[in-house]
Amino acid sequence: MTRARQDRLLALLSRDGEWRTAATLADSLGVTPRSVRSYVTAVNARVPGGGAVESGPLGYRAGQEAGTALRAETDAGTPRDRLHALVRTLLDEHQGIDVFETADRLHVSPATVDADLARVRGLLGGTELTLERSASRARLRGTEAAQRRLLSRLAHDEMDAGSFDIEALRRTLGTESVGAQAFGPFKTELVAGLGALGYFVNELGIADVVMHIAIAADRVARDRALEGAASDDDEARAEIGALIDRLSFAHLGVQLGVGDVRHLANLVLTRVVAPGTAPDDRAMKRLDPDIERAVREVVMAAAAEFLVDIAHEDFIVRLALHVQNLQQRARAQAWSRNPLTRSLKSTYPMIFEVAVYIASRLADRLDIALMDDEIAYIAMHVGGRLERSRRADQMLTATIVCPGYYELHELLRSSVDRSLGQVVEVVGVETRVDPDWAGIRTDLVLTTIEPPAPGERIVRIQPFLTEADVERVQAAAGRVRRGRRLARLREELERYFSPTAFVRGLDGEGGEEAVIRRLGETLVAEGIIDEGYVQRTIEREGLSSTAFTDALAVPHAIGMTATRTAIAIGIAEPSIAWGEGRVQVVAFTAFSEGDRAAFQTVFEQFVEVFSERDSVQRIVRRGTDFASFLDELVAVIDG
Repeated sequence: MTRARQDRLLALLSRDGEWRTAATLADSLGVTPRSVRSYVTAVNARVPGGGAVESGPLGYRAGQEAGTALRAETDAGTPRDRLHALVRTLLDEHQGIDVFETADRLHVSPATVDADLARVRGLLGGTELTLERSASRARLRGTEAAQRRLLSRLAHDEMDAGSFDIEALRRTLGTESVGAQAFGPFKTELVAGLGALGYFVNELGIADVVMHIAIAADRVARDRALEGAASDDDEARAEIGALIDRLSFAHLGVQLGVGDVRHLANLVLTRVVAPGTAPDDRAMKRLDPDIERAVREVVMAAAAEFLVDIAHEDFIVRLALHVQNLQQRARAQAWSRNPLTRSLKSTYPMIFEVAVYIASRLADRLDIALMDDEIAYIAMHVGGRLERSRRADQMLTATIVCPGYYELHELLRSSVDRSLGQVVEVVGVETRVDPDWAGIRTDLVLTTIEPPAPGERIVRIQPFLTEADVERVQAAAGRVRRGRRLARLREELERYFSPTAFVRGLDGEGGEEAVIRRLGETLVAEGIIDEGYVQRTIEREGLSSTAFTDALAVPHAIGMTATRTAIAIGIAEPSIAWGEGRVQVVAFTAFSEGDRAAFQTVFEQFVEVFSERDSVQRIVRRGTDFASFLDELVAVIDG
């Protein structure tokens, strides 16, 4: 546990790249500031000369050696090292291992090996493998496919401790592994070959699939090939299989069998490629009509439920192709990892929520269970569609003030349109040296002359637009948008909060469900929701954690059935466990049918406020009761 918390501390500092105090780190980790200081000392001891974590008056931040320390082990005999070595030995030895001989080889006691074997059993869930024990011998039983899933799980364990790279693969398969020798060149040529075949490649998943190819090559080299039929009537799978087979022989010196070629081609088809600019005939022929119909109905329901513009034919078809691949991954228990899951959830909570809704409905209809990483891929589809259909009226309006001299104002307007056309829409040009400043009502005023008084929406620019001018206008536009959003949020929150639905001192005992029930009771007592809504909120939490930032969880039910929109607030100091992280603020949110628009405003902007660490600490420390909590929240919103 200590090592895991040290790694978690390093991950937090590396992700932020900013100074964090011992107190805020302690809140995130669920430990004391004193423990944080001991973790920093231990982490710096992992690399010669330290340098993994820097210390200063502002606290701690990641140093230049943070990445090295994250991948380093404290000594050659760490429990994880032994565990991985033990699993590799069990997978290689048909007749199993002798506990006493293994203990001698690893320089540990037989009791330690017994304890490690118990941990191996904990890794076997979902792999269809069993660990048999007879006297001093232990042996793994199960299919070759199941054994490979176990190797994949070990590799993912390495990813959790650090970024996935060639060294992580070698640590999993062993330094002499055939499959880990040419990871980089193989990946480069595979991506190029898939592109030549007319596919878009999902770079987020390609490393994971190449890892499976490396595992397959290593197992084939050990005479552990997968069995399979000699022919393949699927044209796409056949051509991708031929590419993988050729590259495997060229780079790894391994001739894959038909079973492995077919299996790996199917992995590529279902995990890392998509049709080109438009789904072609081959892709459409592969699409199951039942899946397409299910996706179409769920997308229509999501568009109506959240008032989002996603009901487009191209979106439905692409998502249906993705879901069909997803279903195949679910059947094979070959989930696709997504390194952007955390950032998508915290930065685009509304988009992620739409994805959760779609995933939950599809999971029920298609009888598949979905993990956060798979939901994140659906969120990427949703976000891409919404970005393409973003309305022009969401842009800010602008007036250019540029005293007339030949065509100078026309040239400036052209430059603004060209450089800032996605940010602002120029709706007027003032060419007088004394314009009616008070009469200009646009969102922004871009002026080449000094205004009589500065203003938040007035931006001084040069007659010939410079890069610095563009950056200033973009920054001003961002401030205006954020100010408007937060102003709307303040208005909404003051309506939705209630003094009777404020709980300070959450201890997290009983887990997320207990906290949800405790906060839900306050809204049930006011007649805003019923017990059914509380139960649906617990079920929604089971689909995907609602801890959208490092400090905030927003549990809520799918479906807007509250009598009115309301938010129950719970404060935890110190932080409590929630999902895979820890939070200090829990906002149980109940939405009514008549407040669909408010759902988007409140949901996204509330998360935005609590994504700023200093704001969270201010609100948590000073919000000792409902009145002070609301005062601090409004003060943060007002900036």
